[in-house]
Order: sequence, then C-alpha cells, then structure tokens
Amino acid sequence: MDLYGIDKTLFLFLNSGLANSVFDTVMPFVTDADNWRIPLGAAWLALLLFGGRRGRIAALLAVVVLTLSDQVSSSLLKPLIGRVRPCFAVEGARLLIRQSRSFSFPSSHAANNAALALFFSVKYPRATWVFITIAVLVGYSRIYVGVHYPSDVAGGFLVGAACAAVVLQGERTATGLWRRFRRTRDTRAANEGESE
Repeated sequence: MDLYGIDKTLFLFLNSGLANSVFDTVMPFVTDADNWRIPLGAAWLALLLFGGRRGRIAALLAVVVLTLSDQVSSSLLKPLIGRVRPCFAVEGARLLIRQSRSFSFPSSHAANNAALALFFSVKYPRATWVFITIAVLVGYSRIYVGVHYPSDVAGGFLVGAACAAVVLQGERTATGLWRRFRRTRDTRAANEGESE
C-alpha cells in the first residue's frame, strides 16, 4: 500500500470507523473556530491586561505567531499543493459540517493550534498539557468531521510548530541584541562618568 493508501485508510478509520453519536455532536462543535473566539479572546485580553510585562509580550507575540502560521498554511502552502479534501475525494467519507472546495493540505486549524500550543507551552510550561490537549483535539476533529486527511493534520502540526519556533527564536535574538545594546550603553556611560 502506498502512502496515500495508508492516509486514506487511516482517514476512513478515524472518520467513519470510530463514528458514534457523542463524537457526532462534540466534534463539529470543537472544530468550529467561532466557538473558540470568545474564550480565547477573553484569555488573550486577560493576558494583555493582567499578565504583567511577560503576559503583554506573550499576548502580542501570539498575534504574530498566529498570523504567520495562518498565512503560511492557508495562503502559501494550500494553493501551492492543491490537495482536494477527503470529503470530496474519498468514497464513504462522512462530512459533518459545511465545507467549501478550498484545499486540504496542510490543515490551517491544526497549524494555528499547534503554533499557539508550542508558543504558550514555552511561555507557560506548567499548562503545557492544556495547550497540547486542545491542539490534538482540534486536529482530530478536522479528520472526524471529514475535511482533512491525517497527513493534513500532521503537516499542519509541523507547520505550526515551525512558525512558533521561528517567532520564539526571533524573540530570543531580539532580546539578546537589546541586552547587548544596554550593556554597551551602560558601559559607555560609566566610562564617560569616570573620565570627567
């Protein structure tokens, strides 16, 4: 069996083989980004207002992480790869939500949730299990409702993780440069004070 065959078989197992009435109700709710907007927006605002300097930086960088992940997955990779969604390509696929004919690989939902999960896991490691659980749940929901292959979700996780890593590394680099600038400035000011 080739890689697509494995992907298709796994998709059918996760989409149809595990079908049950509870998941048929829960997964469409989980997969709908609109259902996450208010709680995530409230958490972001709380972080911005009450999280101190660390929280404000995390909240602002989270916007950068999410924007980067979403654009790379949706605007760059999906049109480039042009993969048809399984609900339109696989016989026997169950489609539980309304879905446009947009492309499938990678899953932007998976990418965005993985990006935020990795980013916030680094910032707030004690809550890593919460972030990872949400990302995995949303990723699985995309397969269960019929709009993504498992490889779409795995690819999305990789894209999101890479985007988060880029932003985190950028933050480390900028922080290092800022500290070096401050040390140089302070040393120069001290030397000028001694020479007077």
